[in-house]
Amino acid sequence: DISSHLDDLPPTVLKKDYANLPIMNSVDDVVKRLLSLEMASQKEKMKVKIQQLVEKVRRSPKDNGSFEVQGKLKREGYFAILTARIRTLEEHLQRHPKDKKNRRCMLMELDRRRKLLGYLRRVNYGTFEKTCKELHIQYSPPQPYTRRVTKRWLVKKALCIKVYQEKRKLKAGERLKQRRQWQARARAAWE
Repeated sequence: DISSHLDDLPPTVLKKDYANLPIMNSVDDVVKRLLSLEMASQKEKMKVKIQQLVEKVRRSPKDNGSFEVQGKLKREGYFAILTARIRTLEEHLQRHPKDKKNRRCMLMELDRRRKLLGYLRRVNYGTFEKTCKELHIQYSPPQPYTRRVTKRWLVKKALCIKVYQEKRKLKAGERLKQRRQWQARARAAWE
């Protein structure tokens, strides 16, 4: 069947809320199994995956303030969150290709991530490369805007250029007279 990006999570790992509790060492195996990812929902698996991606991007263990960890919205691991959501939506769309709403959501998330990555690329290229490498993101810069050339547009542009040139020719004589008057006044002022 279709492989998931959540498949690499070991089923024995505890859910995010229970992972750091000291009492978990003395709990029965059945309870541990219930609180592990083996019995977890998709949402709980996503939390653990996002936490793993954030750990990959962090500069140091105590780093909570860097751009790649926070993003512009001051949410922990915004690039990691977007990447995890995008991958989940891609998998969903492979199973359900006619789901237009989730396709639109995925495209919006992709666009948001591309904009944030573009900003990071302009500000700090080294961090941008590291983030892309750690999260396995292929970034391609946006194409420059090019207007589609049509016959109508070419004719309109040619007409505008012609009108502009004719207008300049008409005003050229006027400007020459004005310039000569200014020069005459300047000479009179000097004398």
